[in-house]
Amino acid sequence: MTVKTTVFRKILNFFNGIVTFARALFGLVILTVVTVVGISVFSNQGGNIPNQGALVVALEGRLVDQKQTIDSIGEIFDQRTLRRQETLTRDVIRAIDVAANDIRISHLILELDSLESGGISKLAEIGNALLRFKATKKPIISFADNYSQQQYFLAAHADSIFLNSLGSVQLYGYGAYRNYFRDALDKLEIDVHVFRVGTYKSATEPLTSNTMSPETRGQSQKIIDSLWRFYCKKIEDLRKLPEGTISDYANRLDIHLRSHNGDAARLAKSKGLIDKLSSRTESKKYLEDLLTNSEGEAKSIPFTDYLNKIDSEKSGKLSNSKQKIIVITAVGTILDGHQPPGTIGGDSLATAITQSSDDPNLSALVLRVDSPGGGVFASEVIRDAIASVKAKEIPVVISMGSYAASGGYWIAAEADRILAMPTTLTGSIGVYSVIPNFSRSLNTLGIRSDGPDTSPMSSIMQLDLPMTSQAKALYQLSVDNIYTKFINLVSSGRNLESAHVLNIAQGKVWTGEDALEYGLVDELGDLKDAMRIAAKLAKLDQYEVEFKEPPTTLLQQVVRNFNAYISESLKALSFYKVLTYPILFSPLDQTIGHIRRDSALDDPRGLYLYCDSCPI
Repeated sequence: MTVKTTVFRKILNFFNGIVTFARALFGLVILTVVTVVGISVFSNQGGNIPNQGALVVALEGRLVDQKQTIDSIGEIFDQRTLRRQETLTRDVIRAIDVAANDIRISHLILELDSLESGGISKLAEIGNALLRFKATKKPIISFADNYSQQQYFLAAHADSIFLNSLGSVQLYGYGAYRNYFRDALDKLEIDVHVFRVGTYKSATEPLTSNTMSPETRGQSQKIIDSLWRFYCKKIEDLRKLPEGTISDYANRLDIHLRSHNGDAARLAKSKGLIDKLSSRTESKKYLEDLLTNSEGEAKSIPFTDYLNKIDSEKSGKLSNSKQKIIVITAVGTILDGHQPPGTIGGDSLATAITQSSDDPNLSALVLRVDSPGGGVFASEVIRDAIASVKAKEIPVVISMGSYAASGGYWIAAEADRILAMPTTLTGSIGVYSVIPNFSRSLNTLGIRSDGPDTSPMSSIMQLDLPMTSQAKALYQLSVDNIYTKFINLVSSGRNLESAHVLNIAQGKVWTGEDALEYGLVDELGDLKDAMRIAAKLAKLDQYEVEFKEPPTTLLQQVVRNFNAYISESLKALSFYKVLTYPILFSPLDQTIGHIRRDSALDDPRGLYLYCDSCPI
C-alpha cells in the first residue's frame, strides 16, 4: 500500500530551487570575509584549564540529544542550517558534572543569549546538573541581555542573575497551536481519506478539519497546564518566590509593566526574577574583575574546550574495567531503512543495537529515546532488535527525553526498565493512515483517468481515481490490526491488564508523571539515572560508559567543523542574528515544515505511529 506523496515533494523542490541559486551566490560573496575573520576567532581558542577559574557554559542554538548531519558545503549557507546550530545536551551536563569535582574550577558562568530552544525536559536535565554543581558550594552566575522563557529556566538555577538594563524576562506561558488545511484542500478539490484508531490520535486532524476538536483541545490544555505548573513551581522554589508569582507575572504582564512605566528590566528586578541590572560594559568589567588574574590573564574556559582538555587528560589513563554500558541515541522521526543522525532509521538503529549486543564487554544497554514516533514497520524492526538483546539476558533500559510517544513508545515498551522526566510526553498509543486523492482536482483541470483492471483492488494505488469501498475497508482493517498489536505489546511488555491499556490508549498523550501513575514508565529520572539503573540491573560496580554514535564520513566531519567555523565567524561579523532573523524566512515556514515532515513518512504500508501533538 505504498503511497508516494510526490505532489508535496515537487512543491517543496520548486520553492527550494528558487532560493538555491541566490543562497549559493550569497555564500560565495561572504565566504572570503568569513574565512579571514574565522581564522582570527579560532586562533584564540583552546586555552588550558585555569587554576581557580570559571567554566563558561555558553549555549548555542537548540539543545539536542544528537546533532544532525550536514552533508555538503552548500548546506552551510542554507538558512535552515544557519538556524540549526545545536548543542549536545549530554556534553553540557558532563562538563558541569566534571567541573563540580574539579578543584581548578571555582565558578560557573552561564551565557544564555544564544540559546534558542531545548524543551523543558532537556532544560530540567541540565538544571539537575547545575544543582549538583551548586551542592559543592561553587557559585553560578548568569548573564544575558534578555531572558527568554527557556533561557530563564536555566538562569534561575544561578546564585546571581544579571540582566541588561534595557533587557527583559519574557515569561509568557505555554501554547499549543497548529495550522488546519481543510478549507485549502477543499479549494484545491483534494480529498483526504483518513483511517485511524484512537479518539485522541490527532495527527490527521489538520487535514480533515478547520479547527481543533474538543478532544484534542482538552488533551493539549491538560498537557500545557501540567508543563506550566512544573515550570512555575521550579522557578519559585529556586528563587524562593511566593507561590503564584510566576503565573501572575505572565497573566498580568501588561498591568505589571504599566506600573513600571514600561521598564521591563526594572519590573523583573522588583519581582525578584533577577539580582542585578547592568549594562554590557558593567557586566564585562564585573567578569574581568572576577576572572582575570594579576598578570591580566583570563581565568576561564569555555565548556567545549574544557571537555576537550578533560578527554585529553583521560586519554593516557587505562580503565580498570572491561565491562561497559553502551548508550545509543534514538532521535527524531522513525523512518524506514538507514537514516542520518537526527532521524531514526529502522535499519540503522536496529543495526547499532545488534552490533552493540555482539560486543563481548557489553553488560547493559541504555537507549535514549527522543522521538514522537513514525512508521509502523520501522518501529517494529527496532523493537525486534531490542528483543534480541534481551534474549541474551543483557539488561535494556530506556531513558525518555522530551518525548517518547507512539512509535517512540512502541520501541520502548518491552525494556527491562523505563525512565522518563516529569515533563516527558509519552503514550499516544494509536495508529493512523492518510491517503490523499486527486481525482476531483484533476477532473477540474479536464484530466480523466480510465482503463481496465482485473479486480476491484487493482486501483488501490491510483490517486487519480476515487477510492473504492473495498480499498477503504482494507486500510481500516490494517489500522485496526496494528492497534490491537500495540495494545497487546504494551500489555505484555508492561505487565498490565489489556482493559487498563485500552483505557489509557486511544492516542492519549501523558506527561512522565502521569505515565508513572498509569504504569507506562517505571520511575522518573534523567539519562544519568538510567545509566545508574542499568549498572544496578547488570550488577556492576566498575564500568565504562560508551556513547555509540552513527559513523560519519570524513566529508561530514569536515563540513560539520566548517559549519561551526562559519557560525562563529558570522557572529564575530555581527551577521548571524541578521541572517537567522525569522522575518527573512517564509511566513509559511511552519506550514511547509509540516508538509516536509509528512512527505518524509515512508512506511511501506502507509501505517503510522506518530504523535503530532508531542513536540510542544
